[in-house]
Amino acid sequence: MSTRRPTDPNNAETVPVKTGYRALPSGIWALGFVSMFMDISSELVHSLLPIFMTTVLGASMVTVGLVEGVVEATASVTKVFSGAISDYFRKRKFLVVFGYGLSALTKPMFPLATTMWWVFSARFIDRIGKGIRGAPRDALIGDMVLAHTRGAAYGLRQSLDSVGAFVGPLLAVLLMLWLNNDIKTVLWVAVVPAWLAVMVLTLAVRDPKPDAQLVSDPKRFLSMRIVKKLTLRYWLVVALGAVFTLARFSEAFLILRAQDVGLSLAYTPVILIVMNVVYSLFAYPAGNASDRFSPRLLLIFGLCMLVLADILLAMSGSPWLIFLGAAFWGLHMAFSQGLLLKLVADTAPAELLGTAFGIFNLASGLALLLASVIAGSLWNSWGAPATFIAGACFAAIAALGLIFYRQGQFDG
Repeated sequence: MSTRRPTDPNNAETVPVKTGYRALPSGIWALGFVSMFMDISSELVHSLLPIFMTTVLGASMVTVGLVEGVVEATASVTKVFSGAISDYFRKRKFLVVFGYGLSALTKPMFPLATTMWWVFSARFIDRIGKGIRGAPRDALIGDMVLAHTRGAAYGLRQSLDSVGAFVGPLLAVLLMLWLNNDIKTVLWVAVVPAWLAVMVLTLAVRDPKPDAQLVSDPKRFLSMRIVKKLTLRYWLVVALGAVFTLARFSEAFLILRAQDVGLSLAYTPVILIVMNVVYSLFAYPAGNASDRFSPRLLLIFGLCMLVLADILLAMSGSPWLIFLGAAFWGLHMAFSQGLLLKLVADTAPAELLGTAFGIFNLASGLALLLASVIAGSLWNSWGAPATFIAGACFAAIAALGLIFYRQGQFDG
C-alpha cells in the first residue's frame, strides 16, 4: 500500500512539526465553516421535517423511516462515484462546490411541499448533493494535512459542523415561537445559510497542488484491480463503520421520541440542540486525542455512550431524561464520526483516498437504510422503547467485538 509522504500539500521541502489546530491550514477552517452554514440550513429543516411529515402530511412512522433510510443510502451510493472521479481527475473542489450547490437549490422545495412525494423528492435531491460532495470533501481534507494531524483536521470539521447542527434547531425553536408554529414560513429561513455555505466554499477553498507521483491512469478508474489495492485493514474499518451506523439509526426518531413523551411542537428541535452542543464540544478534543492515543479505545467509549443513550431514550417518560439521552447520543457521535474518517484516511492508499471514502460511505449508508427501516417497523409494532432497546443491543455487540478483537488491526 502506498503511503502519504511527510511533505506539505504544496510540496514544500520542510514542514515545521506542529500539532492540534495550529497545524491546520486555512482551507480546513473554511471547510469547517462551510459545513457549519450548510448544517444550520439542513438541521433547521430536519428538526421540523419529521413533525411536518407526520402532522401536516399525515405520514406513518414506517414512511418516515423509509424516507430517511432511502435518501441517506442514495447519498452513500453517489459518494462512491464522486470519490472515484475526484481520484481520477485529482480535482476535488469542483465536485464539492457542485454538491453543496445542489443541496442549496433544494431548500425552497421543503416549504413549498404539499405531498410526501414532494418532500421525498426534495430530500432525495438534497442527499444526492450530499453524496456528490461527501467523499471528495473528506479526501480533500486528507490531501490538505499531514498524517499526524488528520484526527485534529477531521475533528475540527466535525466540531464546526456540529455548531451548525445545534444552531439550526435553535433557530427553529425561536422562529416557531415567534411565528406561532408556522412551519412553512420557518422552513424558508433555511435558504439563506445554505447559499452562504456555497459562497464561502467558492471563495476560500482551493485544491492543493497534486503530488506528481499520483498521476491519473484511465485503466485505474473504478476498476476491480484498484479495489483490490485496498487492504484488509481498510475493509475492517468499512465493516466497523457499517456496524456503528446499524446501531445508530436516523436522528428523526429522537425528535419523534421527544414529541412522544409530551414535548410541545415548538420545543421538539431542542432535542437536536442538546445532542449537537455536546457533539460540538467534544468532536475536536476526541479527534485530537486520536492522533495521540488508541482510536480503538476511544471508539469503544463512544459505543458505551450510545448504549447508555439508547437505554435512557427507551425507558424515559419525561422530556428531561430524553434530553439526557440526547446528550449521551452526542457524546457517542463525537467519539466515533471523526475517528472513523481518520481510520479511513490512515488505512487507504493516498491515490485512492476519494474512492476509499466513497466505499466507506456506501456501506454506512446501506446500514443506515436498514437501521431506519427496522427502527420504524419496531416503533409501529411494539412502540418507541423497542426501537431504542434494539439500538442498544447493536451498539453493545459492536463494543464487545472491538474489545475482544486484537488491538493491532485498528491502531496501526
